[in-house]
Amino acid sequence: MSKVIGTAVNRKDGYAKVTGTATYSAEHDVPGLVHGVVVTSTISKGRIKAIDTREAEKAPGVTAVFTHKNAPKVFKPSNNFMTSKIYEARLPLSDDQIHYAGQIIGLVVADTFERARHAAHLVKVEYDAQKPTIEAKNAVFKEAPPQMGEEFKFVKGDVAAGMAGAATKMEATYTTSTELHAPMEPHAIIAHWQGTDALTVYEPSQFVALSQRTYAELFGLPSEKVRIIIPYLGGAFGSKAFPWPHGILAAAAARQIKRPLKVVLSRRQVTANAGHRSETEQTVRLAAAADGMLSAIAHEVKSSTSPVEVFTEPCTSVTPAMYTAPNLLLNQELAVMNIGTPTFMRAPGEAPGMWALESAMDELAWALKLDPIELRLKNEAKEHQRKGLPFSAKHFADCLKVGAERFGWKDRPQPRSLTRDGKLIGWGMAAATFPGFRGKTSAKVRLLPDGSVHVLTSGNDMGTGSYTVVAITAAETLGVPVEKVRVEMGDSQLPDGGLAGGSQMTASLVPTVMKACQDILKTANCTTGTEACAALQKSGRAAIEASASSAPGDETKKWAFQSWGAHFCEVSVDEAIGRLRVTRWVSVMDVGRIINTKAAASQVRGGVIMGIGQALMEECHFDPNTGYPVVYDLATYHFPAHADTPRIDVAFVGEPDLNFNPAGVRGVGEIGITGVSAAIANAVYHATGKRLRSLPLTPDKLIA
Repeated sequence: MSKVIGTAVNRKDGYAKVTGTATYSAEHDVPGLVHGVVVTSTISKGRIKAIDTREAEKAPGVTAVFTHKNAPKVFKPSNNFMTSKIYEARLPLSDDQIHYAGQIIGLVVADTFERARHAAHLVKVEYDAQKPTIEAKNAVFKEAPPQMGEEFKFVKGDVAAGMAGAATKMEATYTTSTELHAPMEPHAIIAHWQGTDALTVYEPSQFVALSQRTYAELFGLPSEKVRIIIPYLGGAFGSKAFPWPHGILAAAAARQIKRPLKVVLSRRQVTANAGHRSETEQTVRLAAAADGMLSAIAHEVKSSTSPVEVFTEPCTSVTPAMYTAPNLLLNQELAVMNIGTPTFMRAPGEAPGMWALESAMDELAWALKLDPIELRLKNEAKEHQRKGLPFSAKHFADCLKVGAERFGWKDRPQPRSLTRDGKLIGWGMAAATFPGFRGKTSAKVRLLPDGSVHVLTSGNDMGTGSYTVVAITAAETLGVPVEKVRVEMGDSQLPDGGLAGGSQMTASLVPTVMKACQDILKTANCTTGTEACAALQKSGRAAIEASASSAPGDETKKWAFQSWGAHFCEVSVDEAIGRLRVTRWVSVMDVGRIINTKAAASQVRGGVIMGIGQALMEECHFDPNTGYPVVYDLATYHFPAHADTPRIDVAFVGEPDLNFNPAGVRGVGEIGITGVSAAIANAVYHATGKRLRSLPLTPDKLIA
């Protein structure tokens, strides 16, 4: 039997994407389509005093104009992550209240996009404006409420006592800026009603089945009357898991006008009302004995949310998993501000949380005169300190050791002693981690007489390689070439393929596809797909078909599941002009069994590049007068280009995590970004002797 799992396989969807034949949400050809453009608020707090749509309604090609005065009917969904979920608890056009700049206050529909956009500018609005809260320094912070059923505050032992008796203590505050979602594909929807009781939605969704249930609740329909079609996503990173207000409003308007309707957010609108990562302020206190053993860890965080939804950036989630101490304190505070709703963004909580924790560990290592690797090895947690469970298949120490060897860490000189071409050179490292998540999924597999295999599941590929991973799994299990496997994804009429988020699509879907393929072999009483195909041809049947489901069991009561990694980097610093460049990079990851080495390494590299953006340039300020993001598009929001990115050496260590699932695979989509910004800042300290604690590390901070 040919072995495919663990090899480098080209993407099944690659040709369609590079030739332009992959169809994204806004590109579906629907007869009779009309176009909508949202009208957004120009203030960030207050109410609509008057709204005049008369001129817009008379504009050429205009079909309808919707405001809070004639809002199309929508039902409030359960909004509970299980039955349904929307990003903002407040439904669009609910009333005349304004909660943030860029909030949707209307929708103009016309026969062309250009006419709809023109008419949207003709809507006249008068406001009763109130003073907004835009800056964190003016916000009121309170203890964050539980999120997804878990309290943020956690205390073990007595941190004050642990600090008091320590040989070495450090305390520092680390900040991160607001980061914006900037997927290549903007947020868009085509809503097409068949009568008034059946809806087809073309919209990027990271969770097709949940999106189906959500739209069904929003419009009072049985789930089977809603169809979500999304074969391709052009990036999501957490911003396309659930419907946003523009999608809900578009579907409601389409039913009322009895025409299929397309709404595509502009880049400007995406920056204001399609999610972001909240800015954070994190204070970390560490205490250790002279030998480096930690006696206390305290991690306290402040972040912000919007008036229309509660979302806390869960930065302290990483702390009890990383390093053990007899005394531990975690706490998060949250402030409501008049800005758009923050949401999940690649490694939500883990990315900013590891920035603070791994920076603090580096500071402590220098204070103790210990190698940062030695400090981490001394204190690595053997069990999750909140769950009280041992970690399954943990190889964090191997990540550190292999990474150090590949990078040449043992030759690291003293700070501010290495130069090259007139620039200061620094080396830094940091750990990486992300939880192992797995959800319930279903799939159907069909073996055809010509030896080809057809896999069907609603689980989708948001650019991470799921089509290929599913094909590899079927090919390996059935013993057929990958080229003979056809995968169909992203349609709610197919079996529920679960969530493409939380690094869980592969970990959830691979065991399901494997099980369905094994059932086919059992049905045919064969050991390979080739034998089964021969039996199928003799029988004259059209296909051998098997459906399967898999879900987490009681393993989460026995083990804590986590992936691990280590980053090593080299930077160059030109102090005269504050220029910082990342010149060399090594990442070593322990993520269980690797299905596709090419895709897995690519995911790590993508995470590292996103982390370089977080470290060096990504930040969004809000105009204190209007509350709008001061960045407008992909030209004004800075993120790494090829020139900012070195060659990224990626290696994998560890073993299949068979306690987690039968395939032994954990996710790899998010771990790559965790720890990246800390590794860079730690390298900057090594290069310059300056400790920077505020992201991004812009030239003004380097010069100062």
